[in-house]
Formats: sequence, C-alpha cells, structure tokens
Amino acid sequence: MIDRYTLPEMGSIWTDESRFQAWLDVEIAVCDVHAEMGTIPEAEAREIRERSTAAPVDRAFVERVDEIERVTRHDVIAFTTAVAERVGPASRFVHYGLTSSDVVNTANGLLLKRAGERIVARCRSLADVLARRAVEHKNDAMIGRTHGVHAEPTTFGLVLLLYHAEMRRNVERMERAVRAVAVGKISGAVGTFAHLDPEVEERVCARLGLEPAPVSTQVVQRDRYAEFVSSLAIVCSTLEKIALEVRHLQRTEVREAQEPFGKGQKGSSAMPHKRNPVVSEQICGLARVVRGNVVAAIENNALWHERDISHSSVERVILPDSCILADYLLAKTEWLVDGLVVFPERMRENLDALRGVIYSGQVLLELTRKGVTREDAYAMVQPLAMRVWDEDRDFGELVRTDPSIGEHLSPAEVDHIFDLGTQLRNVERIFERVMKK
Repeated sequence: MIDRYTLPEMGSIWTDESRFQAWLDVEIAVCDVHAEMGTIPEAEAREIRERSTAAPVDRAFVERVDEIERVTRHDVIAFTTAVAERVGPASRFVHYGLTSSDVVNTANGLLLKRAGERIVARCRSLADVLARRAVEHKNDAMIGRTHGVHAEPTTFGLVLLLYHAEMRRNVERMERAVRAVAVGKISGAVGTFAHLDPEVEERVCARLGLEPAPVSTQVVQRDRYAEFVSSLAIVCSTLEKIALEVRHLQRTEVREAQEPFGKGQKGSSAMPHKRNPVVSEQICGLARVVRGNVVAAIENNALWHERDISHSSVERVILPDSCILADYLLAKTEWLVDGLVVFPERMRENLDALRGVIYSGQVLLELTRKGVTREDAYAMVQPLAMRVWDEDRDFGELVRTDPSIGEHLSPAEVDHIFDLGTQLRNVERIFERVMKK
C-alpha cells in the first residue's frame, strides 16, 4: 500500500501558496536563464533569486497579492507587484519579455505534473493490492453473472484480476497524460517569440523538468488538459466499477462480500441491523463529478484565435477538484479492496442455487461434439433447463435421466460436464498471462 508520507498531499498542491510559488519558480528560472545568456546582469538575477527565496510564499504574501488584485483586477500583475515589493530595484527584470500566460501555463505544467505523479503512484498502489487479493481468492469459485442473471462459474480471483489489469492500463494512461501536460511555454503573447529567443523557453523548461510546447499561441493548447482530465475520469470509472460490484455483492440476497464494518460503526439511525455499502456508494457518486468535468475540459480546447479567457475560470475549478477527487477516490478504493470481507462459502451456495443449470452450455457443446446439430442439441437441452427454473428441479438429474441425451452421452461424460474443475481449468493460465506482463 502507498505510504502517504512519500508524496505531498494532493490538496497542498492546489493551495494559493503552492500556485504562487510555482509562478515564482518560473519567474526565477527565466531570470536565471536571461543571466546565463547575457540578457540581464548576473548580479540582478542573483538578487532576484536570493530575495525571492529568502522569505517563503506564505499566507501573508497571498493576502498581499489579493489586496493588490482588488485594485488591479489582474492576478499576475498583482503577483509581480507583490514580488517587486520584496525584491526591490532588481525587480525591473522580473517578468522580462513575458506575458502572463507564459508564467501561468508553465506553472500549470509544474502543478499538473506533481498531481499526476501522485495519481500514478496511487494507481500503482491500488493495482498491487488488487493483485494480492486476486491471488488470495484465485480459486474461490463463484457464479458469473450476465444481465444480473446467473451465467457460468468463475472465481472471485478472476474478478479482482480483471480490475488489476485495468488499473495497470490506468497507470500507463495516466503516465501518458502526465507527459502531455508536463509542458511549458515562454513564447510570448501569440506564441511567436517576438520578445525572446526560443532558447530561453528551452532552457527554462529544462530547469523546471518540463518539455517546451513545440508550438503554442498565448497558451498551451487545452487538448492536453482535456486528455489529463479524461484520464482521471477513466481512472474513476474503474473505481466505480469496483465499488459497484461490491454494492451488488453486499446485497442481502447475495452476501458474497462486504465492505469493512468497523467497531462502533452504525448503518442506520432507524434500523440497528443495517450494514450499508456507504463507501462504495460514495465512490460511485463522486466518480460522476470527475466525469462531468471532462465535458468542461474538452470545451476549453476551443478558444478565440490565439487565446481568450473563457477557459481560465473553468480550470480554477475543474483541475484542482478533479485531481483532489481522483486522489481521494483512489485512497478510498484501496481501503475498500484491502479490507474487503469475502464469503467463499456463500459464493458456493449461490453458485449451486440453480441446481446445476449453469452447466447447460457445456451439455450443449458435448452433444454437438457427439454429432448432434447445434439446433437439435439446443432443442434437447433448453426444455430441461426451463424445468429447473419453473419446477425447481435438479438439472443434473434431468440430464442423466433424459433418454435422448442418454443416446449420446455416457454417465461418465455427464459427470465430467458437471465437474466444476472442467469450467475453471484455465484459471491458472489466465493469471499467468496477466501477471507475466
């Protein structure tokens, strides 16, 4: 499981202090590169760096920016003014040759990269927990359901293995999305490098651990952000898939698994007997919020000409909210899977509930192997299967005593059909295929 102390808390990435610090990191990097290239004096760049880093970007600094912004009604101007108050005369080289989006978009690349790396780590951790629990329940047979109706046998290990494989794809998907947003641009008001050499952008991005956008307008293009938010939503759809299965398995009529239920926990204010899948329901509900943000992220891609501001206010909501929610839901789902209470005996009871009718497909196949046409075999098997539904009969007994089937299948062959091991003989091979990758 993930050690929550190995990465910064997701919420701390999106504070005003963190945002302004990222802006300041960009401004300092630009000044340092200017000094290296001889555009501004080294002494001035050193003074900017030293005075800017001497005092942290704290709540007092944020409040000062807010105070200035109430007059300027421009956040970046308010920010650079507050920086100038700290730096003094050398501040004339702060924001030298830049437009606001150079700073904000490059800083976004830093913030999104940090947030994305945390999400990737969370996904890896959940995938590991799923793998461990899949192996634990590899051979715990249960009924597979299609349309919510009993189909054929599977194992609970295979159910968890499916989620493990999907989470590994989420890791790959998120890694691609992080690469897509971990970019910066220092190319000016319309992306033409009118006031700076492209080398400035290349050097600044290298210092910050970002890739320079090969081409931009005033902004980094928002298809990148849309990909990132969409990837978060896909992660959350996997989490919802897991939680939805738990909700079904915890239903009273099923009772094959349940969420952890802690000492002192209460399920209902009116019904003391209740154990409700509240965390699973919360996961399913909040996943909808992240999915809803995808629409806004995609619509942000179409801006007027080289840029308008319609995307900016939206991103101040959807980027922090989507990252924080995805991080939270990953943690909740890991808790859910790690502590999930499983009832193999109940799984076997439910598997046997329809008294062997789940082997009807195997009877059909064995008859066709014996030379019966598929249509004739279906006509022989289906009426017996329907009697199980309608008369609560034992399907194995009906098959064994049916004269038309007896003409083609020996008692030993029928026994083989109704052997659970026949249905589950390839479970180990499926595990090998997934785990070896």
